[in-house]
Amino acid sequence: MSLSTSEKLKVELRGHTALLTIDNPGANTFDQESLPALKDVIGKLNDNRDIYALVITGEGEKFFSAGADLKLFADGDPKTAAEMARFFGEGFETLADFRGVSIAAINGFAMGGGLEVALACDIRIAEEQAQMALPEAKVGLLPCAGGTQRLSWLVGEGWAKRVILCGERLDAATAERIGLVEEVVGKGEALERALALAEQVGEQSPTSVKFCKQLVHMARDNALNKGLQGERDFFVELFSTQDQKEGVNAFLEKRKPVWKNA
Repeated sequence: MSLSTSEKLKVELRGHTALLTIDNPGANTFDQESLPALKDVIGKLNDNRDIYALVITGEGEKFFSAGADLKLFADGDPKTAAEMARFFGEGFETLADFRGVSIAAINGFAMGGGLEVALACDIRIAEEQAQMALPEAKVGLLPCAGGTQRLSWLVGEGWAKRVILCGERLDAATAERIGLVEEVVGKGEALERALALAEQVGEQSPTSVKFCKQLVHMARDNALNKGLQGERDFFVELFSTQDQKEGVNAFLEKRKPVWKNA
């Protein structure tokens, strides 16, 4: 029986490593089906004492993941926004708390929630052609799945503001230079490198790794938890604004948004 309740997430067990592939053509987006499935998969892997590491990648050569399907937000329904914020929060926070070591093999564009799922992992390996961004403000939204919190912890406040507030897109070399990713490899090589790191994890005591990871996270968790809830609250609040509707629909209609600041 498949470990995943969704065909949009493929899970393969390779020794002590689980390989999870985001497979939702054409941009490997997340939705109301795949996000609860992600939470469920991580729960099952936590219960499997033979799994020490998790590698996440995207199907195909172009996208790691483009995040949320913006069509879900076109009507500006706050209920949908609240539901998606909750699904993103539960899925990615469960991933961040995975008992073992999680490694993102970023094999293409990682945008919005696609970058946030990588940020929720312990280690990030990016291919040289990969592009990373949190472009939510360009469409009247905000990162609600850990982006404002985890990016700031990884790269510092200044670079986090450039990426989030200025809409700056990062290439792989820049991402490595500022500490967003730990390593850059050639095109088509991220998965192989990530799996090799996962093999290294298997050489450690899984109990020691579990405790060490909890200790590394301990310094930031109190501040992070409050910020993560704040992301979701402000995300839903945006759905009472004109700019949210204008931003999402302008993107879907392939035109420049006209902001009202209201």
